[in-house]
Amino acid sequence: MAVVTMFPAVLLLAAVTLCYALYCQCTRQKPAAPLPPGPKPLPILGNVANLTSAKEPWLLAERWAKRYGPITYLHVVGQGLVFLNTPEVALDLLDKRGAIYSDKPHLVMVGELCGCENMVAFTPYGDQSRRQRRLMQAAFGSSSIKHYQPLLQLETKPFLRGLLEDPFKFQDHLRRYAGGLTLLVVYGHHVKSTDDAFLKLADECVNILANRIAAGGGIWPVDVFPALKHLPDWFPGAGFKRNAAIWKKKMQVFVDEPYAFVLNERRKGTAKASFVSTVLDDMDGEEKGLDTHQDFDLRWTANSMYAASIDTTITTLSHFILAMVKHPLVLKRAQAEIDAVVGQNRLPVFEDRPSLPYCNAVFTESLRWGVPVPLSLPHRLTEDDIYDGAFIPKGSLVFANIWSILRDETLFPNAHAFNPDRYLVPAPDEETERRRDPRSYVFGFGRRRCPGMHLVESSAWLLMVSMIATLDIGKALDEYGIEIEPEVVFDNAIFRMPRPFKLAVRPRSEAVLRLLSEESLYV
Repeated sequence: MAVVTMFPAVLLLAAVTLCYALYCQCTRQKPAAPLPPGPKPLPILGNVANLTSAKEPWLLAERWAKRYGPITYLHVVGQGLVFLNTPEVALDLLDKRGAIYSDKPHLVMVGELCGCENMVAFTPYGDQSRRQRRLMQAAFGSSSIKHYQPLLQLETKPFLRGLLEDPFKFQDHLRRYAGGLTLLVVYGHHVKSTDDAFLKLADECVNILANRIAAGGGIWPVDVFPALKHLPDWFPGAGFKRNAAIWKKKMQVFVDEPYAFVLNERRKGTAKASFVSTVLDDMDGEEKGLDTHQDFDLRWTANSMYAASIDTTITTLSHFILAMVKHPLVLKRAQAEIDAVVGQNRLPVFEDRPSLPYCNAVFTESLRWGVPVPLSLPHRLTEDDIYDGAFIPKGSLVFANIWSILRDETLFPNAHAFNPDRYLVPAPDEETERRRDPRSYVFGFGRRRCPGMHLVESSAWLLMVSMIATLDIGKALDEYGIEIEPEVVFDNAIFRMPRPFKLAVRPRSEAVLRLLSEESLYV
């Protein structure tokens, strides 16, 4: 009998929410200009049907861009969704009008229920977000990144050895590389095995964030109907609340325990140089005592750095590996360049980068061709705006359609092809050079541009050229010796990360095996 009485309450809650949405639509003031074009919405529900069927939402957004032009507008129960489809529009709004386009949406599930509202990617625009970005910029700006280069080199050989042992698990090896590197750089913790407690904790939490909390694009029913957060945990359909409570506790442990490790190491006088220890030293913090804001900002910013870098690094390098499997002549040409500049008796280092123009072009094309986050992370508009005669309502969620931008045939002829040579021809002017550099887009825009981009790029570049220098990467062979075409499938609605595919990896020479057997020292 108790179960029977629950369902009218659910229906009543849904009805009240829908009535409220209808009321908002009816009482909303007439806009000063027409909305941007987009798919025709249903009454009240809006474009729900347009958004629920897309496995790769960036392909859907690309079709809209071709049909509706530079800006596409949709809404879901009155919540505006805006897609910016060209470089000009994205830079005009997210960069030049950043004062009103730099907020982040208030996501009930991710923020309130799962406790991630203080991560840099989800922090509302304001004092806290500015404090966090200043911390990250000071530690990971372009002028500071050289201090971390020896740490980046430390993790390279273990990755290469693992890839040779089991090529099919290349993403596991990439995760171990990126995770171990970030724990070292952010917290000064040296991961020595896959059983490392911090590495396992970090892997679990990043997996929860990327594949559970943010599954399906990160928008949950409770974000559309916030009243659902008041459902009792035992209520039918409230499983999301029970899961959120578990995930929130786990995420808090991930924030607190590595940070406590650094504080303890500093007390003992054995702390390694890292983001956290450097900031504490600069503040002369622990001896005098951090104030509440400093302590809070530092522990959440450090955690955010880990979560922000892992999937971007794995996605970019997965696409590089896929490109080498599909384009063996590109790999051979890059190997010839490294052999001429570096030789075969050592791994490439950052000082070699200016002398490796083709390898740099391969890396740049991997960023463009792979597009790690095709629709970016949404911004939130804090004021009504008019752009090119179109009205964009306050509160709209704004997505940079990076996929369409980096497939623009006017900037990148034959855009769907992997072609590093496109970057070896000088651009006619500085503006064109900037517009065709994928770094102008893949790391975000304006005041929400990824402050850890230099660390992500440096670590990914170093691992890429190390793979080129030491490994032959190609298609796997079946039992009859016939090449197997890689099967490429995308499951994640935010990160364009392919499922693992079959490939063959071999050392280029016996000298490579000897080189990789030498251990790097960390003092």
